[in-house]
Amino acid sequence: MIAARLIIIGIVQGVGFRPFVDRAMRRLGLKGYVKNVGGSEVEVFVEGNEENIYEFLSILYNEKPPPAEIEEAFLELTHPQGLQNTQIQRSETSRVTGSMIPPDFAVCKDCLAEILDPSNHRYMYPFNSCAWCGPRFSMMYTVPYDRENTSMRDFALCESCLKEYSDHENVRRYHAQGISCPRDGPSLALLDNDFNPLNTDNPIVEAAKLIDEGSIIAVKGIGGYHIAASATMDDVVLKLRRRKNRPAKPFAIMGLDTSILKLLVYLSEEDGKLLSSPQAPILLLPKREDTPVSKYVSPGLSHEGVFIAYTPLHFLLLMHTKDKFSIMTSGNSAGSPMCTTEECAKSKLRSIADYFLVHNRVIVNRVDDSVIRKTGDQYVFLRRSRGYAPRWIRLKKSLRSPVLGMGGDLSNTFALGFDDKVVISQYIGDIEDPETQGELLNYIDFLVRVYGLNYSDITVIVDKHKAYHSRKIGFDIARKHGCRIVEVQHHYAHLFGTAIDNELEGRIAGIALDGLGWGDDESVWGGEVIVFNTMDNSYERVASIEWVPLTSDRDTISIKRLVTLYLAKNKWSFEEIMKILKPENEREVMEHRLVYAAFNQGRYVKASSTGRVIDVVAALLGVSHLRTYDGEPAIKLEAVAFKGVKKLLENVSFKQVNGLLVLDYHGIINEVIEKREVLDTPSLARSFLYSYGYYIGELVVRSALKYKIDYVVAGGGAVVNEHIYQGLKERLRLEGLKPYLPRRIPAGDGGLSFGQVASAIAFRTLTRD
Repeated sequence: MIAARLIIIGIVQGVGFRPFVDRAMRRLGLKGYVKNVGGSEVEVFVEGNEENIYEFLSILYNEKPPPAEIEEAFLELTHPQGLQNTQIQRSETSRVTGSMIPPDFAVCKDCLAEILDPSNHRYMYPFNSCAWCGPRFSMMYTVPYDRENTSMRDFALCESCLKEYSDHENVRRYHAQGISCPRDGPSLALLDNDFNPLNTDNPIVEAAKLIDEGSIIAVKGIGGYHIAASATMDDVVLKLRRRKNRPAKPFAIMGLDTSILKLLVYLSEEDGKLLSSPQAPILLLPKREDTPVSKYVSPGLSHEGVFIAYTPLHFLLLMHTKDKFSIMTSGNSAGSPMCTTEECAKSKLRSIADYFLVHNRVIVNRVDDSVIRKTGDQYVFLRRSRGYAPRWIRLKKSLRSPVLGMGGDLSNTFALGFDDKVVISQYIGDIEDPETQGELLNYIDFLVRVYGLNYSDITVIVDKHKAYHSRKIGFDIARKHGCRIVEVQHHYAHLFGTAIDNELEGRIAGIALDGLGWGDDESVWGGEVIVFNTMDNSYERVASIEWVPLTSDRDTISIKRLVTLYLAKNKWSFEEIMKILKPENEREVMEHRLVYAAFNQGRYVKASSTGRVIDVVAALLGVSHLRTYDGEPAIKLEAVAFKGVKKLLENVSFKQVNGLLVLDYHGIINEVIEKREVLDTPSLARSFLYSYGYYIGELVVRSALKYKIDYVVAGGGAVVNEHIYQGLKERLRLEGLKPYLPRRIPAGDGGLSFGQVASAIAFRTLTRD
């Protein structure tokens, strides 16, 4: 007879792990207990025959519930206590070590089968879940994951659910904290625009009928509100655009399942598995030529953002529509976070939605949908949130004290590092809005509290851009709690994070391609080659692209202004520029005259920005003249380029400027200007983007290889551009190198916070040997 005590960390709370352990012990005739502990870990004590205990340990790893993940198990052999039974003990709030907070899981096939079975008492029940699926993080007030610590505490189990909850042999519902049924669970209501209930026996069926008739419905989901509307009626899509003040940004489409989505987009078997996974992200896929979707859903784009119905509520709603798919976009007003409460919906969504499909379960933590695309043969995150957050990423070195990375101002996430772990928050969003800033602080408090950390022990890492709200909030936290502050340059954080995400160590050449990031020389960076070593906190900017002038934020919105600035820098007269731009009226002429004058008077900032260079080409080719959402000109130029034929444009040059190798791309933009009247736009677009990527690779070859680098990484929002990536990859391949892209973090600013925390491992004072 022997005994063992285990502390198990990973995703082991909220996934049916304790019931699984209890059944395994009973099956082998062992005695003991299992319980949740306050850091999201699970504690197990087991005693019995030595052979059976070793078999039990094997079962833990090989037969665990589908969503469970064991990252690490600490085992201590100890003395038997003479226990007489097995039991799931009451959870403890004390923390042995940290473990992962369970993210939300898409509805499983078993729960779907139940809601479609007329003989099942959960038939057509929109909140069905089990130990393997359903909301977790979005309804958690605190850890450990027990019903009383979630918003399901408002719903007492009925006799039938309690029987399932207490049945050791009920694999999916024994001790499943979130279960409910029509008798004891949340309920739905369909409300009109004044928030008065409609007289209907079935709110879901009636809401589906309203969607088919052209109405716009606000739907309260598990992590926030969605706006649902027909994706096939042009007039409805345009009405939604007017109401949301969203002239061009694409809407996501939710389909009943992948068989429906195949009618809209081209998807591979691998794509289908990702869409149908427990994470169920939005995935950008090529549109079918015969798609029934309105052209106004994603105007000017080659790909559609699609995802499957990941909750029973969404499934039942779409099942009753005629199309079996619809627009399902974030329920928010422009610049505000997604609504999670009826109060928010009343104040911010009434001007958008005609009706409201709501339920009475509290959304504790806002969780937006995750968004993924493919670049090359790799899936990359554009937004990491539902289904993934707040999972952590492991570091190879341990931090001496906790570290808080504040991220940036666009697509903000924050990251909390402690020991050898980095917990990345869900998507917070653009944080100019004071309400979003308040949410950021609340979610920081949540994770600090859940992991039992003290603010006074935390080092806060901020971006060097002095105008960033995230920086100001970080300094406020530091002043309030006496925290140490560290500044980390924007692109260094991107690149260091990409290296650590790929588990690379050594000397790295990093390629940073994005829109705007404040550089060490008080200029704007965004097309850089930076050499650094993951073992120390020094880095060197060794190469860059030729700068473009910026006179104000307006230049990045009305991007024809960038053409004027770019051409003025290259000695074009105002009259020559006007012949290129062909302004529509005198007001536009006057605007460009002022911009031209500002440049000649020296009132500009230098920006070595990939985003702004792409904007210039997008405007020159007539692909985009206005940026109404982040990255719009680049996204549209990439979309157009998919229809073209690539050719390497060769008229580039390289020069040394104050010890920095600089790519002068002026010649290939000139070629775009000269050939835009005689060559097709798609081929010019593709050739430019491919050539730009190729010559960025040449920058690495000419500047960074002398440092005897071990790896090349690429970070920043523009590295996911397929054509730039292909050019970059093909040039590096000639040297036996490949560019590593981020794997588990967004390439853009949503991954910045991870890079900030990861960079702490290069600071000797912040890490343990």
